[in-house]
Amino acid sequence: MFCMKKIQTEHAPAAIGPYSQAVEAAGLLFVSGQIPLDPKTGKLVEATIEAQTRQVLANIEAVLHAAGLSWKNVVKTEVFMKDLQQFKEMNALYAEKFPHEIKPARQTIQAARLPMDVLIEISCIAKT
Repeated sequence: MFCMKKIQTEHAPAAIGPYSQAVEAAGLLFVSGQIPLDPKTGKLVEATIEAQTRQVLANIEAVLHAAGLSWKNVVKTEVFMKDLQQFKEMNALYAEKFPHEIKPARQTIQAARLPMDVLIEISCIAKT
């Protein structure tokens, strides 16, 4: 029998639509795209790629921890950016989360527009 489990934490922004922060199924955790909302205030963080990337990564980390996982469990990420000219700045902060030998697979896409006009959104899949 197929079983799904909803993962939710107050340490990451609440879903702003008909979706879950994350769903665990078939030995994998699927983390919904995280944008740079501060979960304490519900507001967007400063409009720099560095500040927004830090907040997005913190939000993902909170969801991973709620599932009992860490960055070492992440096998795939999807990064959506408003402007790939800011890739270097994003990538430096992203790399800090993956110091281990095997990095997750990743795709990075420039998107014309992201929710709430943010600069970055990241989702991931982790092995439970």
